[in-house]
Amino acid sequence: MRSVVSKKGFLPMYIVKILFRNAFRHKLRTGLTILGITIAILAFGLLRTVLDAWHLAIEASSDYRLVTRNAVSMTFPLPIAYREKILQVGGVSEVGFGNWFGGIYIDQKHFFANMAIDPKTFQKLYPEFQLEPEEAQAFLRDRKGFIAGKKLARKYGWKIGDLVTLQGTIYPGNWDFVLRGIYTGKYRSTDETQFFFQWDYLNETIKKQAPGYADQVGWFVIGIRNPEQGPEVAAAIDAMFKNSLAETLTETEKAFTQGFLAMVQAIIVVVQLVSFIIIIIIMAVVANTMSMTTRERIGEYAILKALGFRGRHIAILIGGEAVIITLMGCLLGIVLLFPSARIFASTLEQYFPIFAIETRTLWFDLIAALIVAVAASIVPIRSALRIRIADGLRRIA
Repeated sequence: MRSVVSKKGFLPMYIVKILFRNAFRHKLRTGLTILGITIAILAFGLLRTVLDAWHLAIEASSDYRLVTRNAVSMTFPLPIAYREKILQVGGVSEVGFGNWFGGIYIDQKHFFANMAIDPKTFQKLYPEFQLEPEEAQAFLRDRKGFIAGKKLARKYGWKIGDLVTLQGTIYPGNWDFVLRGIYTGKYRSTDETQFFFQWDYLNETIKKQAPGYADQVGWFVIGIRNPEQGPEVAAAIDAMFKNSLAETLTETEKAFTQGFLAMVQAIIVVVQLVSFIIIIIIMAVVANTMSMTTRERIGEYAILKALGFRGRHIAILIGGEAVIITLMGCLLGIVLLFPSARIFASTLEQYFPIFAIETRTLWFDLIAALIVAVAASIVPIRSALRIRIADGLRRIA
């Protein structure tokens, strides 16, 4: 056996062969360990992808857009008359507006974001939502027209000219719309699951049903010429409406989106904690396997010591076996992550319109597996190194 030791240690190819043979001496135990690691890595990868999906909306925010809302809460409206005043603020290039509609399609299970917007400024402010020119014109001409994202239209089989009815929740009644355009996202992070219709249609109906609530919007979207002037523009807008009946809060689109995420911050924290708990579980599984293996092979390690093998050689045997088992489970988990993510995305598309596995998630999986392998083999290595040759040989006898 001394022939496998060179001046630099074990011959690489030979030691890898030994490690694989050692790892599968107990095929059932190793197989179950790999299966446990696979499931854990798969769950870890999905949870990290969920976290990435939550934050993709923030990453998609533009530095050239500000959002003005009621300073009290998003649920309180602002007068549409504010638009003309905001346009007079220096640095402002365009002002659009919108209302959350919150309609239901078919039933509660079929949820998607739907809102009333100003069609004249929408594409100027949101160039990432790409429409064919003729579809954009058709949307402008039809007061009951709406545009939908490509994913949303594909999900329900909608085609241009289709009549779609939403049941109002905030605004009661059945609302009929005609599909006039299907937009596509310019970037990978662009949400293609939204439903936009003309604010004028909403406002005219409100005037008939509840005149006191007409001519009000949920927010203003403000295009600015220079992102560096954003704080100054925001301060000027809020100062303009200070001490009015409806004071404003103007912030960057990124901050506005983060405000939405703050409402589910507790869920995000829980998901993060669960992802780290999974790593601890993997470590416990691998550590248990390596501890059992080390106890069974104490006699073998004593013989190796008697033949002149040093502590580092035994450490390589134990640590290398842990790395091989963990990496095999990790690679299987990564392979299964892609089809699992596709199933997850198709099932919960309305909540996670952008659900893509990031490269960094795969690196997290790999690094986590290596950390687990090293951490789980520390105690077994110490036990093997501390055993005296005589005590180890006595166990064989």
